[in-house]
Amino acid sequence: MRELVIIAIKEFRDGIRNRWFLGATAALVLFSLSLTFLGSAPAGTVGVDQLAVTIVSLASLSVFLLPLMALLLSYDALVGEVERGTMLLLLTYPLSRSDIIIGKFLGQTLGLGLATILGFGSAALVLVYGGIESANWMAFGVLIGSSVVLGAAFVALGLAISAMPRQRSAAAALAFGVWLCLVIVYDMALLGALVADGGEGISAPVFDMLLTVNPADAFRMINLSGFEDVRVAAGLVISDLEGIGNGFAPVLSLGMWVVVPLILAVVLFRRKQL
Repeated sequence: MRELVIIAIKEFRDGIRNRWFLGATAALVLFSLSLTFLGSAPAGTVGVDQLAVTIVSLASLSVFLLPLMALLLSYDALVGEVERGTMLLLLTYPLSRSDIIIGKFLGQTLGLGLATILGFGSAALVLVYGGIESANWMAFGVLIGSSVVLGAAFVALGLAISAMPRQRSAAAALAFGVWLCLVIVYDMALLGALVADGGEGISAPVFDMLLTVNPADAFRMINLSGFEDVRVAAGLVISDLEGIGNGFAPVLSLGMWVVVPLILAVVLFRRKQL
């Protein structure tokens, strides 16, 4: 346990000293503040709760930006050290390969989580000092928590990717492909299949299940369908999510996307020839 904590602390310190961390945090703060200020326009026009509009906007930001940031952070965590020759040196210490994987996961997730909290926290401060009164602060807390879990899921995916190839370039290409498929292509393919099917084969429960098994869509369902005011605000920009989105299934799905890729990363790295 002590060795695992040491690796996690090292990864976290390396992350916050890196220009990547500063740039990612600055980007999250900038986007969060921009979306918060812009959110006041539709709120004032149609009388929708401003915090609910902000939650919808930040959820849309998170589902695209956080997975990409997580994969950029983690895709070379293993293969990069193997290429540089530092992994063999690291393994001369009394560390198991599982300790290395889990330690890197914890450190990188903590760093990305801190960037997320700082970014979204700045938006919350603007709303608080702006005198915004809302009953949806619990929904905002759910947004922050689920965003951290979403980042953790893609950090775990990045580590699993990093355990496979022997070149960083191959890991980078694979990480970008995973982001593209899960965040963009999946929804487009599902929509195309739904239109082509004409509602005959893909029933509402099947459609809900197909949404739930994707981490990006599970994240959307958690944040956009769990609170009434947020659901109303989300109706301005996306279709209302009902049914299974109000249950525990999306939460379970997002949690499984953390656990399963992390286990896969451990298994692959144990079998990897260095």
